[in-house]
Amino acid sequence: MSAIANGTVIDHIPAEVTFKIVKILDLYNHPGAITIGTNLDSKTLGKKGIIKVADRFISDEEIGRLSVVAPNVTLNIIKDYQIVQKKYVQYPKQIVGVVKCSNPKCITNHQPVATKMEVFDVAKKSLRCVYCERVMQHEEIELL
Repeated sequence: MSAIANGTVIDHIPAEVTFKIVKILDLYNHPGAITIGTNLDSKTLGKKGIIKVADRFISDEEIGRLSVVAPNVTLNIIKDYQIVQKKYVQYPKQIVGVVKCSNPKCITNHQPVATKMEVFDVAKKSLRCVYCERVMQHEEIELL
């Protein structure tokens, strides 16, 4: 994988969620260069993914959205081929418009209302819908 002059490198991605991150960040529409590696050997993860995005810096709001699928990734901010900052993904207090509520009776599944999820349990990676109070475990979380 070649180096990027300016942009963001997302590293330590669990291999199975690499393309979910591409979707969350809408990288399909990014006009700059993108390098995606998946199923790369990793001492800590076994297999990992890495995404290099030239000429784009991931916002704090986007970092919060990444936490839904990959709460332990590292973001390296690159300027002039040098790492100028490292950011670590952590759950935000609230996630808006990213996760579908699993309750079929929830208003967000019947009305044009953005979903709002609160982090219910950081250790278990579970979320709770603000509207219907349904608690969703990590394995049942579905992205919009």
